[in-house]
Amino acid sequence: MAEHLEIKHLTHRFGGLQALTDINITLDQGEIAGLIGPNGAGKTTVFNLVSGFYVPSQGEILVGGVRINGLKPHQIAAMKIGRTFQNIRLWSEMTVLDNIRIAQHYRLGYNAADVFFHTRRYREREAAITQTARDLLGVFKLAELAGEYPKNLSYGIQRRVEIARALSLQPDILMLDEPAAGLSTADITELIDYIRWIHNQFHLTIWMIEHQMEVIMTLCQRIWVIDFGREIAGGTPEEIRTNPEVIKAYLGDGAL
Repeated sequence: MAEHLEIKHLTHRFGGLQALTDINITLDQGEIAGLIGPNGAGKTTVFNLVSGFYVPSQGEILVGGVRINGLKPHQIAAMKIGRTFQNIRLWSEMTVLDNIRIAQHYRLGYNAADVFFHTRRYREREAAITQTARDLLGVFKLAELAGEYPKNLSYGIQRRVEIARALSLQPDILMLDEPAAGLSTADITELIDYIRWIHNQFHLTIWMIEHQMEVIMTLCQRIWVIDFGREIAGGTPEEIRTNPEVIKAYLGDGAL
């Protein structure tokens, strides 16, 4: 399959602290992959580098062969890379519909004058963005919650809204940062089915950070493991499950 995302010799420092050292990961188009490791290993730092919140100290990040180092988050979003966050980041005082709409701001296609004069371009773009958001809520069976506020929704539903918002960017790559965090056992089972359905429905490359091994081992075709900012293993779920370094550093005997 075609290489979709390439991370080459990725190194990052926060002042004198070495957060990541020589990380090399390649995702193939259309696969579901995982990134695991102990708390503080540097997993979210990798995601933040790929999505433009940090600029790598060294190394390269390429999407479809295009180098994206140094691009701003909105520029990377425009390259069809969507993500969610470890802590849900919905705007609690905006409706579910507006949370989906606002994610499309990078492709509004109008300027301040259009807004002030309510030009045809402004009206057409706003109508199109609203329809896209409503269509997406319909696909995710959230249409009846369009006018609701996220703060009034269960944690599991908020997670679904956040993923739907990321998908409103129409990404080719969807990065999920601990999507099962805070979910009950029943919600985790539903999440697994939900992610599998998203993958099949939207034909995405999905890359996830997750501590719930049931989620990782059930869904992922390949998994990378980092510890203390260094890559210690990569391979299929079975290879990771039986890797002595992974067991020693992270999983513990009998954890899987």
